[in-house]
Amino acid sequence: MYGYLVIMLKRHFILKKLGQFFLHTLFWCGVLLFYTYFFGFDSTNFNYVLSFSLFLMPITIVTTYILIYKIIPEYLLTKRYFRFGLYSLYTFIISAYLIVVSAFYGLIYLSDFQYANMAPISRNILFIGTAVYLIVIVVSAFKLLKLNLTHAEKTKKLETKILETQLKLKEQELNYLKMQIHPHFLFNTLNTMYGYALKKADETPEMILKLSNLLDYLLYQLDKPFVLLTDEINYIKDYIELEKMRFNNTLDIDFKCGHIQESAKIAPMLLLTFVENSFKHGRLKNGLLNVKINLSCKVETISFSIENTCSKSENTNKGIGLQNIKKRLDLLYKDNYQLKFNDAETIFKVNLELKQS
Repeated sequence: MYGYLVIMLKRHFILKKLGQFFLHTLFWCGVLLFYTYFFGFDSTNFNYVLSFSLFLMPITIVTTYILIYKIIPEYLLTKRYFRFGLYSLYTFIISAYLIVVSAFYGLIYLSDFQYANMAPISRNILFIGTAVYLIVIVVSAFKLLKLNLTHAEKTKKLETKILETQLKLKEQELNYLKMQIHPHFLFNTLNTMYGYALKKADETPEMILKLSNLLDYLLYQLDKPFVLLTDEINYIKDYIELEKMRFNNTLDIDFKCGHIQESAKIAPMLLLTFVENSFKHGRLKNGLLNVKINLSCKVETISFSIENTCSKSENTNKGIGLQNIKKRLDLLYKDNYQLKFNDAETIFKVNLELKQS
């Protein structure tokens, strides 16, 4: 199989080179016809015109190929302008010398030193140079345009690959952050259930049901980039109910939702992680953990705030959960969110404003 692929590649390469050779040959045959027509103007000596044109062909071909395959790609496109100008000048001087030689060739070898026998246009070095450099300039301009288009295409492909790579890296980073949420969230929830199971409490079945709903959200919704805000609210309520069972009479929570649009969407577990962080890092004050949550939705903005009682020694805004949230916000809502923390003496508060796309 490998040998067959090598043979096919070689065949493709050979066919490509043969195609290029055929096109170049066809082009230079056209140039020869142009020279014959141009220098044959007002002349009836076809043999002279053809021989003179054939003499000019190597000069034109070599000058053209030096420019398009050496000087332009290596010096002009790489912005080495001094060397480009220097080598272009060398090429011009040598080609101009050969053009002068071509005029003497027409006079000495083709006309036997008879000036009147020369084709009228071939008597003028300026006309000969114009014909040669016209071909050189046209071909060089075409080559330069082709190289610029090729460079632009490669640049575009490279930019596309870079963007695709950046997107994949962001997706991988986002998936990594989501994976960190799984053990963090499950550990706290299962701890609560474990305590109830030890006490053989009657609320245990209800806890299992609510945990089942949360696991469904965790396993099947977290992979989605966005979910309905109403789904996020429902799972926040289930989580709060689980925490109420864990805290018993030591929890005072106030969860207010207003003007929630049915079509509003949000990244999964974004708000839920703030709520979980409040219970994890919150501290009892006067025998109670106070948590206040406010959530409202406008046409283009989702406003969320949460505050909880805490201890000043507990640095609540440095937890892994909040650090992950900041990174997720940067990835999903870059320049479309405002996140503020207010770490007072005994109250920790978070304000989040999200712009809906």
